[in-house]
Amino acid sequence: MTETMIGIGGGAESTDMVLNIGPQHPSTHGVLRLRIVLDGEQVVSAEPVVGYMHRGAEKLFEARDYRQIIMLANRHDWLSAFSNELGVVLGVERMLGMEVPERAVWLRTLLAELNRVLNHLMFLGSYPLELGGITPMFHAFTEREELQAVMEELSGGRMHYMFNRVGGLKEDLPAGWPDRARAAVAAVRARMDVFDRLVLGNEIFRGRTRGIGVLSQEHVHAYGVSGPIARASGVDFDLRRDEPYLAYGELAGVLKVVTREEGDCLARFECLLEQTYNSLDLADACLDRYAELPPGPVNQRLPKVLKAPEGHTYAWTENPLGINGYYLVSKGEKTPYRLKLRSASYNNIQALTVLLPGTLVSDMVSILGSLFFVVGDIDK
Repeated sequence: MTETMIGIGGGAESTDMVLNIGPQHPSTHGVLRLRIVLDGEQVVSAEPVVGYMHRGAEKLFEARDYRQIIMLANRHDWLSAFSNELGVVLGVERMLGMEVPERAVWLRTLLAELNRVLNHLMFLGSYPLELGGITPMFHAFTEREELQAVMEELSGGRMHYMFNRVGGLKEDLPAGWPDRARAAVAAVRARMDVFDRLVLGNEIFRGRTRGIGVLSQEHVHAYGVSGPIARASGVDFDLRRDEPYLAYGELAGVLKVVTREEGDCLARFECLLEQTYNSLDLADACLDRYAELPPGPVNQRLPKVLKAPEGHTYAWTENPLGINGYYLVSKGEKTPYRLKLRSASYNNIQALTVLLPGTLVSDMVSILGSLFFVVGDIDK
């Protein structure tokens, strides 16, 4: 009689499990897929798989003239539409050697900061939601609606404003708009402390974020991470201060570059919140300066067919989520020969490959949400 011993599950104890998060999953901000390898509850490796939303925007730029490409660039980060438009028109204006009217410069700066607040408010509400707290989302959308109303009155659009033009802005302000904008900024600022009390003051939120997902300065530089995520790791860099464009050079006394040293999820949230306060202050400063300007145009008269001279240029802006870059190559035609887009979220999301290994599955959502990305901005 032969005895046979069978081990149940013995081989599985040392076998890693591959888990796909997404591409359709409530914790991935859209159509992002994370391929993670687990050893029990611990993440061994992580790979972001991108491209599910790819529209081929860079190729489409080559088949649209310089007025039409603004509409395409508007959409990749749908929370930062005005800022996306801005980078394109700054690049084309630089190619043309075009000076923009002063009133347009200050209005662009104002609207870029209002757009930054709108972007940050979305993440200030959605990040606690991913960790189980629904109430901050209602507060975030209340404040967003306050600012969306003045942006919609000005441009006619709620998300895709299409208000920038090569040479300035689409049109002048409606009568009384600066006063309504000032009132909206004051109303939002008066209620922003709810995020300090409700979120930062919550011990569960702090327990889920403090010391979790620490991103080092070395990895920030290695992966080209920028924006609030980089500044939360102690990288003191902001294009608005370090290479000023628009009217930021004159706002040095108001502009505050918010940094933290910890580099964890909590530091990233704190940077985002404090930067929102500063953007509201910058918006007020722009409104004050705009009120002192003499009447005048907000755009340049352009020829019916706009052609950029042959050559190339690079324009970059401090978008709400980080640095956006636009490399424009022209052959002297009415369409770009090449327009390469460097989007902030694409670089920022690569840091997951070093942030997730060694962490627990339960912390994966905390880390993922703290990178404040938009999937359209990754895939372009």
